[in-house]
Amino acid sequence: MSDVLENFLRYVKIDTPSDENNAAVTPSTACQMDLAKLLFEELKALGIEANMTEHGYVYGKIKANAQAGAKVGFIAHIDVVSEPKGYGVVPKIIKYTGGDIVVGNGATITEADCPALKNYAGMDIVTSDGSTILGADDKAGVAEIMAMAQYVVTHPEFRHGDIGIAFTPDEEIGHGAELFDVKEFGCDFAYTIDGEEIGELSYETFNGAAFTFEIEGKNIHPGAAKGKMINAVVVANDIIASFPADERPETTEGREGYYFINDIKGNVESCAISGIIRDHDSAKFAARKAFAQSVADKFSAAYPGRIKFALRDQYYNCAMVIEPKMHIVDAAAEAMRAEGVEPRIEPTRGGTDGSSLSFKGLPCPNIATGGHNAHGRNEFIPVPCMEKTVSILLGILSRFVK
Repeated sequence: MSDVLENFLRYVKIDTPSDENNAAVTPSTACQMDLAKLLFEELKALGIEANMTEHGYVYGKIKANAQAGAKVGFIAHIDVVSEPKGYGVVPKIIKYTGGDIVVGNGATITEADCPALKNYAGMDIVTSDGSTILGADDKAGVAEIMAMAQYVVTHPEFRHGDIGIAFTPDEEIGHGAELFDVKEFGCDFAYTIDGEEIGELSYETFNGAAFTFEIEGKNIHPGAAKGKMINAVVVANDIIASFPADERPETTEGREGYYFINDIKGNVESCAISGIIRDHDSAKFAARKAFAQSVADKFSAAYPGRIKFALRDQYYNCAMVIEPKMHIVDAAAEAMRAEGVEPRIEPTRGGTDGSSLSFKGLPCPNIATGGHNAHGRNEFIPVPCMEKTVSILLGILSRFVK
């Protein structure tokens, strides 16, 4: 069993879902500290200089044993999504021989939904038991970075410059980079290991914003409600219907932006909606935010004093920071090709810690972990893809040695 697989199986069993409803606190869930402490101890056990902050950020530094042209960093996040269920993960190793995979508990991975599945016949694949997510997003990235570090410190003949390692909390709720100490990290640039299918390489992300509507209704006995009742659930439905149906995640692809209503809670007297806005183009991003504000203005006028709207930016497209430093993307692409993996440079339909970190002075392209079906009970990752990713990380380091 490889180091990376051993790491991964150990990490996914530790509960770390983040909590959007507790985002004012970092980490948003106390359980994330359990994995942060373990990683801190494992880094120290390897003889790596390590530091853990009170907010669950873990930093490691491996000193150079050769002259290098840059200090290179690698970053992954320790949290997972809370929905679908992110607690109590039970990983399974399946010797895949082809066809669909019946994971269990009503979850099935099909070739129809995941055409890449056919490429993994003959490989060991890790899944959950089907009752939860697996957590490859992003514990595979954590496991791969740790396996890279294990290799470096146990193979002194491997030549490398200064290496930075960081593990962050709360990425899944958009707060992972907020308390990241770029100066403490001390790298010229870094790679977030937070993509999916092997070969994915991205330096372009969405611009992201989040919004909420809070609706105050007025409850009257339904028998006497005419002209008096204000049903907050109905108002919420009307607000949601105001957003274009053909500009949702399920109706867009590539560089197409979208509006995503991802939560609704309430009753007749009060109802709350939360959603996000995404677009790669900054002008279109601004237009989408303006449209969301116009929806809020419209309903605020129709229901005076009963609608509260909030909109905040989450992150921005890091391409504008990375494009002047494309040699760091080229190095990753070369490392992939050296391992027989053809890089697919494409925009990320989402964001990573690297989105915000790039604007804090730490350019961060994103590299795949090798996983599939993130944020779902059909999530899986082939073991050889994790092993290949470790080799790619080592290959990146080699490309900056003089």
